[in-house]
Amino acid sequence: MPSPIAALPDLLKAGKPIWLGWCGMTDPLIPGLMARAGFDAVLLDQQHGFHDFASSLAGVSEVTLAGKPCLGRIAVGDFAMASRLLDAGAAGVVAPMINTVADARLFASFAKLPPIGERSWGPSRALALSGLSMPDYLKSANDFTLAIAMCETKEAMAALDDIMAVPGIDGVLTGPSDISVALSDGATIDGGSDLVFNAMADIGRRVRKAGKVACAYGASPQRARQLVEAGYQIVCIQNDQQLVRAGFEAALKAAKG
Repeated sequence: MPSPIAALPDLLKAGKPIWLGWCGMTDPLIPGLMARAGFDAVLLDQQHGFHDFASSLAGVSEVTLAGKPCLGRIAVGDFAMASRLLDAGAAGVVAPMINTVADARLFASFAKLPPIGERSWGPSRALALSGLSMPDYLKSANDFTLAIAMCETKEAMAALDDIMAVPGIDGVLTGPSDISVALSDGATIDGGSDLVFNAMADIGRRVRKAGKVACAYGASPQRARQLVEAGYQIVCIQNDQQLVRAGFEAALKAAKG
């Protein structure tokens, strides 16, 4: 059985949806609970969540200990953090606002080891968590660590095919809020609209056609299921704050009768 760090490619080959826990809260118990609750993988969010490198290091360790792969989402343009998260044992990195081929090439350069990219050598924690030797990690890390670009602006959607053709870009992640903002030219946020869903479904088709991994933020269990039915392979249901609040509300409602 492969290490959780290297498990995502095999999970994808199995053809079943990968349900992604989305974690912005920094206590490592939260991503650990997500992993043990049955999510197939967990993402630690540095863009809109509260994670930094220290909390991500703890979260990666906790999720890996639970036997699941852990992804990290970096802040916009913080490509050096992509390398650090992979060194810490992340199974992949999500980079927001990849709008151009140049953005994609820069991201890949930090996320992939030579000859594909220019990631500097130093995966001490990744070696410890994966159980791989230095030669084996060097040989195989580019294949099992995923570099996932977020393409959610009009510019990115227009350049999507060229972005996916960049060596080292393994997949694309989209979410309903930024797609809604982009399609409305900043007039509204309506992630539940048919217009947004159809745009996301089209992106997913293009990503799969290119042989890349289609990933999405679902915003609700119902929308997440629809995205899976539309061909998305890695899908988030809701983030940790939404799920915790929903659990509190359901328990209080039950107690009040």
